[in-house]
Amino acid sequence: DGCDPRYLDDALERRLMPRLAEMLDRGGAYELGRSQMPSFTNTNNMSIVTGAPPVVHGLPGNHYLASDGAEVQLSDPSFLRAPSIHKALQDQGGRVLLVTAKDKLRRLLAHGDVPATSAEKAHEHPLSAYGVEDVVALVGRPNPGPYQWDMSHYALEIGLAVSRQAGPFDLLYVSTTDFVQHAEGPDGDMADRYYRRFDELFGEYLDLGYVVGLVADHGMNAKHHPDGSPRVIYLEEVLDAAGISGYHVILPITDPYVVHHGALGSFAWVHVPERDVSRAAEAIASLPAIEEVFTRDEAAVIYSHPRDRIGDLSVASDAQTALGKSPTKHDLSVLAGPLRSHGGRHEQIVPIIVSHPLSPEYAARHRAGVENRDIHDLVLNGVC
Repeated sequence: DGCDPRYLDDALERRLMPRLAEMLDRGGAYELGRSQMPSFTNTNNMSIVTGAPPVVHGLPGNHYLASDGAEVQLSDPSFLRAPSIHKALQDQGGRVLLVTAKDKLRRLLAHGDVPATSAEKAHEHPLSAYGVEDVVALVGRPNPGPYQWDMSHYALEIGLAVSRQAGPFDLLYVSTTDFVQHAEGPDGDMADRYYRRFDELFGEYLDLGYVVGLVADHGMNAKHHPDGSPRVIYLEEVLDAAGISGYHVILPITDPYVVHHGALGSFAWVHVPERDVSRAAEAIASLPAIEEVFTRDEAAVIYSHPRDRIGDLSVASDAQTALGKSPTKHDLSVLAGPLRSHGGRHEQIVPIIVSHPLSPEYAARHRAGVENRDIHDLVLNGVC
């Protein structure tokens, strides 16, 4: 989660990740690919586990405006419109397991009774299907909270511990969290500790004999001024200045983890009366930091989004700028540091890594362009 390629490149250059370096030296594949738009967590995790774009699985963001006018978290399995690869494999007799860091993803990924737990609430979610009634006891240490640097590692430790007790799985998916990446860029002290420990745990998966695919849901960029203050365009102010009323701005990055980003990312939906769509688009597009403004029909095609779950306008900003509602609707005092966030085109570039050599066909496809939603195809079908 949030692993911009710059973190791995920096860690490899400074030899912080020897197991990853060794794996690549032995023929593992490391290419750059693209995430789905917007570059947010729920959208991309569901694309990764279904192998499909948002128009298929139904989640174009973490948050949307329902038909009754209520803002709703897209965290309930009832919102899903496609099964996961794990569900399909389980239905054919495969042994599968899903482990998430954030509990918000656990319910989505477990849809269809796929065995799943989370690091955040490991104490509440046993894995009875595999004889594990106390996940925390099996790991051997208390589970950390969502704003601790090692919650991602705890998710990885769960996967290892259950694999050792219940035997290796046909397919195991571990989703981490991006608290560290929101808080620090490459070569920060906490980031260094994070990637050193990640590398150790990655090596343990290789030692168990797993074919491992590493992929990010999105990258990360600093979105603040030199003095550390957030660099934000507040869209409600823009619409007010243009004389537009009856609008509703939706920030699809919105989730329960406000310390990460304060609900500020580089992508937004704007709902406006039909008569004002063109005027609102013109007012927003005139701002220097705005890079994309698409109507509902355009965005549905360009981003492969479900038309009924997006705004009248889809808006994306540049790499250094976040989008907000209004200053009074964001408590920026909760941020863990200067604003670092994601959501736009500039956070689409992600690392795509496979631990074993790919067949010539898949290697050629990898070099020609690959998306994060292709990772299961690569590890299940592409390895020599």
